[in-house]
Amino acid sequence: MTKPSLAEACLCSTLTCDGAMGTQLIQRGMRIGECGMLWNAERPEDVKAVHQAYRSAGCRLITTNSFGGSRSMLARHGLGDKVAEWNRRAAELAGEVAGPDGWVIGDVGPFGDFLEPLGETTAAELEAIFREQISALVAGGADAILVETMSDPGELCAGIRAARAVTDLPVIATYAFQKSAGEYRTMMGTKVAEAISAAYDAGANIVGANCGTDLSLADYVELAKEIVAAADGRATIMQPNAGAPHPVGDDVRYDATCEEMATLARTLRGLGIAIVGGCCGTSPEHLAAMAKA
Repeated sequence: MTKPSLAEACLCSTLTCDGAMGTQLIQRGMRIGECGMLWNAERPEDVKAVHQAYRSAGCRLITTNSFGGSRSMLARHGLGDKVAEWNRRAAELAGEVAGPDGWVIGDVGPFGDFLEPLGETTAAELEAIFREQISALVAGGADAILVETMSDPGELCAGIRAARAVTDLPVIATYAFQKSAGEYRTMMGTKVAEAISAAYDAGANIVGANCGTDLSLADYVELAKEIVAAADGRATIMQPNAGAPHPVGDDVRYDATCEEMATLARTLRGLGIAIVGGCCGTSPEHLAAMAKA
């Protein structure tokens, strides 16, 4: 039987996306500050092991290890010439695990700077940066593109336009929100309704949030309500952190239990969120409980 497109599947049921990648690689020996995409080439079995842990937990959306895979981000490690090779490999590794009823989600994170006028990069230059990465993810077999953890609607929309320029695959777009004076906004000060509308207008199929700054589990519920209202019947996604972060020495801990994340997942489903997953601090154990819930 032919697998439905991700956009079609979202109309039929709530789907479970996976959780954090970086912290899982750190547990396998990656050094803080190391280029995580290097592992696609040098330690692919470890990357696949993370994917497999999430797939075994019940996650049907498997996100590629390519969050920092744009030329601008890889250039910080002196690896700007690896964009095509490593993004393609990231999608291939995820595809080896996703299986016939799973989807490979090609991950595109922030480019690491600001657009004009705060920075020196133009929207046209940024779209070219994103097109290069997205083209490689598509070549590797991605089933959808995820433009994630964005604080600037201009950057997020550039990523969506870049995806639309190179593929007709579904595009997922997520912001990182924070709470300021009782309101949820991006770091750039954009309110939820404006941010969500901008993403849909730019051509995204599924829009939502991940990786909120210092948000509690209760905050994610309230944020989800605003996102669903702004979406006005269109598909949405939430990938909350495992609670708010707490510094412990040189480390950062996220204290939400599997049971608490399962309860949150049930609540998000009840609100009408189409895709539920995790971000910072979440583990395969968290996602197993969320998928079951």
